[in-house]
Amino acid sequence: MSSARPRVLRALALVLALVAIGLAVLGSSQRGAPRATAHTNNWAVLVCTSKFWFNYRVRVSLTQHMANTLGMYRTVKRLGVPDSHIILMLAEDAACNSRNPFPGAVWPSMNKDPDLYGDDVEVDYRGYEVTVSNFLRLLTGRVPPHTPRSKRLESDEHSNVFLYMTGHGGKEFLKFQDSEEISAHDLADAIEQMWEKRRYHELFFMIDTCQASSMAQPIYSPNVLAVGSSLTGQNSYSYNIDSDVGVPLIDRYTRAVLEFMEDVDRTSNKTLQDLFDSVDPASIHSDQYVRTDLFGRPTNEVRVTDFFGAVAQVQLTHV
Repeated sequence: MSSARPRVLRALALVLALVAIGLAVLGSSQRGAPRATAHTNNWAVLVCTSKFWFNYRVRVSLTQHMANTLGMYRTVKRLGVPDSHIILMLAEDAACNSRNPFPGAVWPSMNKDPDLYGDDVEVDYRGYEVTVSNFLRLLTGRVPPHTPRSKRLESDEHSNVFLYMTGHGGKEFLKFQDSEEISAHDLADAIEQMWEKRRYHELFFMIDTCQASSMAQPIYSPNVLAVGSSLTGQNSYSYNIDSDVGVPLIDRYTRAVLEFMEDVDRTSNKTLQDLFDSVDPASIHSDQYVRTDLFGRPTNEVRVTDFFGAVAQVQLTHV
């Protein structure tokens, strides 16, 4: 009996080790495996990180502006996403800036139409509330208990999330308020936390900044589609300068996206591939970056309203 016991213990230890290895392999395969869930709701997180008047829009040496973000805000609202499902972060209120010759208005074009500010813009994070810490807490759900619902991203595993960011950027960083930066790896880790905590079904990340692709390349979480205004080493350019306002009004890339979206309604069958194909490198003066390897569906089968609009019906999808 005494000689048999060590053999039994060794055999038991071997079995336990094999079980542990099997569980680890299973867990690893399941982590990256698609989740079969119903897509029932859409959320939008729209972030302008730039401050000060000359950031009304972006120039090569300046930051991206408020009109980019408000244009996206106007689009998702028009297509049916309610304010309760939109988180709008504006680091500066250009509409109320003393240098604005047209108080209370922000336009994307020189013909002064449309007014993107209007009377029904609900800003959730304003001014110095737009910080890296608040942004990461918003994405991961780690907000303080007293945070009002309007400042919470209450998405779940059935939510498609459209994350749009614009600001002064460089290789693997985006400035907040000209005083701090978020790194591409911090953003990637936050998105991973969102996945692990089942805070999205699919996530569409769009960024308009210089060297935009470098902010998307470190992302490693499933079901993420990423697009950027420029490749690493390239700048993102403004469209034109308004002589009345005295600064450029909008970025070329965001302008191209918004022009495409103007022809989209809630029943449109236009796809994200249609959107990507509509962007002309000669027009935006840079190369659009599109990353699809983490995403579970062909982009020519994904309607733009799957992210930009209201969910018309519940469908079981595998992503």
